[in-house]
Amino acid sequence: MIEAKDVILFQGDSITDCGRARENEEPNREAAFGSGYVGHIATQLLRDRAGDDLKIYNRGIGGNRVVDLYARWKIDAINLNPDLISILIGVNDTWHEFGSKNGVEVDRYETIYRMLLDYTKLRLPDVKLVLCEPFVLRCGAVTDEWFPEMPQRQEIVRRLADEFDARFVPFQDALNEALDEAGPEHWTRDGVHPTAAGHELLAKVWLETVCGGE
Repeated sequence: MIEAKDVILFQGDSITDCGRARENEEPNREAAFGSGYVGHIATQLLRDRAGDDLKIYNRGIGGNRVVDLYARWKIDAINLNPDLISILIGVNDTWHEFGSKNGVEVDRYETIYRMLLDYTKLRLPDVKLVLCEPFVLRCGAVTDEWFPEMPQRQEIVRRLADEFDARFVPFQDALNEALDEAGPEHWTRDGVHPTAAGHELLAKVWLETVCGGE
C-alpha cells in the first residue's frame, strides 16, 4: 500500500497529535511526529524503507471532533497533496457531550465523515485511505454512558472503510485482546489517551494492517 516517494499524512485528535511540535511543518521531523503512535510508525518506516524517500506528516490536533477535522481539511490535508491519509477521529465526538454539551451526534458524525471522504476523493482521486477505529477502555473518564455510542461510531468507520476502499485498522479489537495481558490502565491513562505501551500497540496494529500484506 505504501510505495516509494509516497507522502503520508496522519490526521486526528490528541491521540494523533500527542504533543507534536506544530511550528515545525516540514516532513520527517522527529519533534513534529509527536510522542505517540505516529512517531512509532514514522520512525520505523523511515528506518525500514530508508531508500524510498517517504515524506511523513502529522497534522493531528488535540480536542478535534469530526466537524473540526472537516473545517481544516483543505489546509491540513488537501493542500499537502498526500498519497496516503490515515485518519483517527471519533472519541471527542462522544466525550465533548459530557463535558461541554458539544458532542457530535452519531448520525451527524457519519454524515460529516462521509462528506470529508467524498471531498478527499474528489480532490485527490488516487489517494489511499486508512481509517482507524476509534477506541475506549472502561477506566478513567470512560463510563457506561459511553456505550453503545462508541461501538456505533466504530461500526460507522468500518462501513466507511468498505465504502471508500480504505484499510480499516482495528484498534479497539487489538486493545480488547491486550486486556488479557494487563488491565485497561496499562494501555490508557484515562480510558481514552494511550500510555507508552498503548501507543506502541497502536503502531504495531497499524503497521500490520497497512504494510503486512505488501
